[in-house]
Amino acid sequence: MAGADMKFNKNGKFKIMQITDIQEIYNVSPDTLKLLENAVEKEKPDLVIYTGDQIKGYGVTYKGMGSELVNNVAKTIDKLIEPVTKRNIPFAVTFGNHDRQVGISNKEQFEQIYKKHPSCVGTQADGIDGGGTCFLSIKSSQDENKDAFGIYLFDTGTDAKGGGYEPFDTKIIDWYKKTRNELKEKNGHYIPSLVFQHIPMFEHYNVLKQVKKNEKGAIPAFRIHKGEYYKIDETKCVKGSVLLEPPSIPDINTGEFDALKEKGDVLGVYVGHDHKNSYVGKYDGIDIGFTQSSGFNVYGNGKERGVRCFIIDENDPTNYETYTRTYRQLCD
Repeated sequence: MAGADMKFNKNGKFKIMQITDIQEIYNVSPDTLKLLENAVEKEKPDLVIYTGDQIKGYGVTYKGMGSELVNNVAKTIDKLIEPVTKRNIPFAVTFGNHDRQVGISNKEQFEQIYKKHPSCVGTQADGIDGGGTCFLSIKSSQDENKDAFGIYLFDTGTDAKGGGYEPFDTKIIDWYKKTRNELKEKNGHYIPSLVFQHIPMFEHYNVLKQVKKNEKGAIPAFRIHKGEYYKIDETKCVKGSVLLEPPSIPDINTGEFDALKEKGDVLGVYVGHDHKNSYVGKYDGIDIGFTQSSGFNVYGNGKERGVRCFIIDENDPTNYETYTRTYRQLCD
């Protein structure tokens, strides 16, 4: 298992920041950079997690081929992660459906662009293709050999042939189970953990309520939910949850959620992908979360673009705190 030299502080706290769907082009938006800089400066996270679509890999002109293309894409990525790298804050990265569309594989981006930065943490999972699947350990403040909290990053793939999105890779499910069990054997118990990935699960619909088409605020769904309409289920979601577009899930459910709930170690699953959504609800004992996009060179929810923060308490990890910080709050 690959981890990082991270641990809870002397007060038993650890702060994570999730940044997703920056989806920037070569000429990066000043507002994107302003949001990212202010978020990192004001929140001062202990770890930053990028959950995919850092770049807009389609329909833009990242010039060149081979090493020239890598260098040009790296110029954009380096700008986007500079608020973190210049402060030497540990960061981890997984990928969305658009990153690889630039013509550079996730593995190449991970190894040639991100890993060149000393503060990039995480090592690709054994037996899993790509560069966006790993486990990170947050060590105990009292014992650096003890895994006190876990973070899983899963690469959820890209667009499927014929439309929609690839099914979640069952090899990742098998790897997760193996990792989970190894952690239990080492520590004597299952390690409370959070999962971060790009594309939502089937269960991201399970904290919503189906409503009639003519109900105010009803959001139309597509593909396997075609003809259905949804709103936030206020009995399951936290106050302030936002649904402005349907969760874009794969057409085939390969059993990710069922695996994650087996042992009670996974406390929550947080995604991006659908830029305007920002909600947290609980289903079958697991928090189901969406984080809004942060990039201004692609569609989003105006000044409500932002990031999500998590504060983990070493002594009470199951009751972690999460909240979003928006451009409106940070930059206006």
